[in-house]
Amino acid sequence: MWGLVQLLIVITVMGTLAFQRAPLWLWSSLLLLVVVALTLIGSMQGVALLIVWVAVLALLAVLNWPVLRRKTVTAPLLAFFRRSMPPMSVTERDAIEAGDVWWEADIFSGNPDWDKLHAIPEPQLTKEEQAYLDNEVNTLCRMIDDWQITHEIKDLPTEVWEYIKTAGFWSLIIPTEYGGKGFSALAHSAVVARIASRSVSVAVTVMVPNSLGPGELLLEYGTDAQKQHYLPRLASGQDIPCFGLTEPGAGSDAGSLESIGVVCQGEWEGKTVTGIRLNWDKRYITLSPIATVLGLAFRLLDPDGLLGKQEDIGITLCLIPTSHPGVVVGDRHYPLDSAFLNGPTYGKDVFIPIDWIIGGQEMAGQGWRMLMEALAVGRSISLPALSAGMSQLSCRMTGAYARIREQFGVAIGHFEGVQEALARIGGLTYMLNSMRLLTLTALEHDKRPAIASAMAKYHMTELGRQIINDSMDIHGGRAIILGPRNYLGRNYEAVPISITVEGANILTRNLIIFGQGAIRCHPYIYQEMQAAQLSDPAARLVQFDKLIFAHVGHVVTQTVRGFVFALTGGRGSEVPEAGVMEKHYRQLNRLSAAFSVVADITMMVFGGALKRRERLSARLGDVLSYLYMASGVLKYFNDQNKPDSDRIYVDWCVQYCLHEAQNAFDDLFANLGKPWLARALRFLVFPLGKPYRAPSDSLEARIAESLLTPSAMRSRLTQECYLGEEASDVTQIVEKALVAVVAAEGAMKKLRAAIRQGDVAKSADWATQIQQAKEKSLLTDAEANALQAAQALTREAVAVDSFPADYFNQH
Repeated sequence: MWGLVQLLIVITVMGTLAFQRAPLWLWSSLLLLVVVALTLIGSMQGVALLIVWVAVLALLAVLNWPVLRRKTVTAPLLAFFRRSMPPMSVTERDAIEAGDVWWEADIFSGNPDWDKLHAIPEPQLTKEEQAYLDNEVNTLCRMIDDWQITHEIKDLPTEVWEYIKTAGFWSLIIPTEYGGKGFSALAHSAVVARIASRSVSVAVTVMVPNSLGPGELLLEYGTDAQKQHYLPRLASGQDIPCFGLTEPGAGSDAGSLESIGVVCQGEWEGKTVTGIRLNWDKRYITLSPIATVLGLAFRLLDPDGLLGKQEDIGITLCLIPTSHPGVVVGDRHYPLDSAFLNGPTYGKDVFIPIDWIIGGQEMAGQGWRMLMEALAVGRSISLPALSAGMSQLSCRMTGAYARIREQFGVAIGHFEGVQEALARIGGLTYMLNSMRLLTLTALEHDKRPAIASAMAKYHMTELGRQIINDSMDIHGGRAIILGPRNYLGRNYEAVPISITVEGANILTRNLIIFGQGAIRCHPYIYQEMQAAQLSDPAARLVQFDKLIFAHVGHVVTQTVRGFVFALTGGRGSEVPEAGVMEKHYRQLNRLSAAFSVVADITMMVFGGALKRRERLSARLGDVLSYLYMASGVLKYFNDQNKPDSDRIYVDWCVQYCLHEAQNAFDDLFANLGKPWLARALRFLVFPLGKPYRAPSDSLEARIAESLLTPSAMRSRLTQECYLGEEASDVTQIVEKALVAVVAAEGAMKKLRAAIRQGDVAKSADWATQIQQAKEKSLLTDAEANALQAAQALTREAVAVDSFPADYFNQH
């Protein structure tokens, strides 16, 4: 019995040291103390005692004598690490090294610093930015007839094109000194989101020149001469940009680019100059049909050594006026009934001067790194904003429709099946908005969040797809009949575009989020890789020794923390507040610690082979993403001063994220292919079983109900959504119908009671029923008028379009 007590004491002390990440000297002292104690109390004697003393002293010597440790332990580990590192192409290395890490690195560490996160101020629009939203953006939205754009002229009207140019919609990111707006990332996102709630085609037309393209690349890498020439012309709309990357043989795999530029001598403006002879065949290029300046990605070769570099210089970016001889633009693709201009571009033996490379000759071969760094910014704004606008429109209109549309005498929003989908719409919209703002906060603090932007792009477009699918289901036939009255159908058609572009979602989830995140976000791996590649063997060994033993300490600490938190429900972890949200912080701390150790052990066991186990990588990325999304929800709630109206949304979102993260862990363990490892990790993460449940029916009913009535919360949830100001606008009609139905609710209850009691004829039509109720003084004139107004607006709101027989022959 005494031996068992001793063992428990030792385990407790060691666990405490590991939990607190005690230094090596303290561990060594404890181990020595244990052996001394065993010697003094006579627990071991003779040869056994001698063996223990020799083993302990040898271990302590190895661990505490750096020279001996490096020779006997670190050197073999370093050799194994170098052998296990997966092969990495130049484009992969550029992608990994591009951009910065953000809050996702805290999550990956297993010990997120919530106080640090909450101390970062929420980004705010300036007065100028808010005025632009209230005036120019709303003016543009009023000009948009999306049915006309997508199904009649299949283009933007001339006056819309002109207004986009003259009102500066293509100059959002261009600094004021070049004639641009110089807006923040938040303003850029808000502009795109509001336009997207009106028309995806117009939003994409505005979005692309402000995202990954010539403007962004010139700002970051252009020469002074290039900036002075192009940026004012781009800001004024005198030049229309496009950027050509994708081609028939190369999409996500930019290393397979078949567009080739060869350095050579050629004639330019009457002189023989060093330049590039280009051949390209690009497709899916937005604005290509009307572009005046073409950004181009190509592989640059220098067979004659004219630039003094290697023959294959690498991916390079240049700018070419589309009026330049040999450039072909003008043809159009037709992307899923959307009318934004998109098409191919070609060029054969096109000669350009060398200084047309973006950034000049010294940036030759740096193109992929430039693109990845720019993508880390653009991907944080453009498609998340597009998804936000479409989702907020869907959320607002679907909540209203579910209140005004009745079946069996009951608003469909009160049916539990509809409430399930409606709650998902509301909860995911809240989460989408929170994630968008968290990622934008990184940009506002001069970060280029490469991994966070990948998570934002993947999950926000997928959340948007789910929101629109649920909205279509609730609207039923109202949503499938296309026409000017349909505010969902064209977004439903366009969603796959956002899923596909700027990194296809399948690729992003399976290869990028964890594949790159494990290297960049982990507190040690990236540094270990850098150390392992040092050219000086001595420096390499010293640096790797320092990092690998810090890494081991990190794994031990997170293993103990993760297991303790799994047993205590996160109690004992640091949380920023005590109160209603404390439980959420504790659970996120618990899963962050679990994720940290599971990621480390999985990478250690599979090594470079994990790169080929894409679905394992995807599930680890899912856990990281759901913890990131839940973090965004808590920060948004905190930044909004913790309104009571948001609490049900925060509870829903965090419960949803915890449940999905748990499912990702479960699927990961089930597919490791190593039963011993799966059992060990499952016991470490869920020793008492799986604790997380999906949001309850009662919670979802409360969220659904909150969307059925006009409120400050509903308006804030959909604040980027544009509602038409004209009385004939369908969104305005739906909103007015909602207000009217809510206002007439009391009168409706009276009328239905009268019908049930036989005071009003059940078989009579609506107008007769109201008249009978008035005549019997069961309704006042005001109540009767309210019912008639609600009925008229509801009929108009649920109406669908029909067309003359010859309409489709004309369009």
